[in-house]
Amino acid sequence: MAKALRAYKAYRDVTRPGTPGLGARLRAIPRMLKAATSGRYPGLGKRRLAMLAVGVVYLVSPIDLVPEAALLAFGVVDDFGMFMWMMSTLLGQGGEFVEWEKQQLRSTHS
Repeated sequence: MAKALRAYKAYRDVTRPGTPGLGARLRAIPRMLKAATSGRYPGLGKRRLAMLAVGVVYLVSPIDLVPEAALLAFGVVDDFGMFMWMMSTLLGQGGEFVEWEKQQLRSTHS
């Protein structure tokens, strides 16, 4: 249920007028990850970056907490939950990163 609420919040944030849209957020993800890993972007800390990396490994790994073969429905749900957490985190942070980039541009041009 918490994952569904998080996904809804991400959807609501993406569609709210005046905020960066889905396309802008998706395009910002590679820039955000590069800026975060280099230490330039403070909004995505090393802990959250590490959690996202673990999430990617979990999704692509053949080893699963709940194997799909044993419990098909639950095995897929845990992968989907991880995917939803990752996407809601990346999209939410992507919007904040786009706003941060705008502030950086304004401060350098002032």
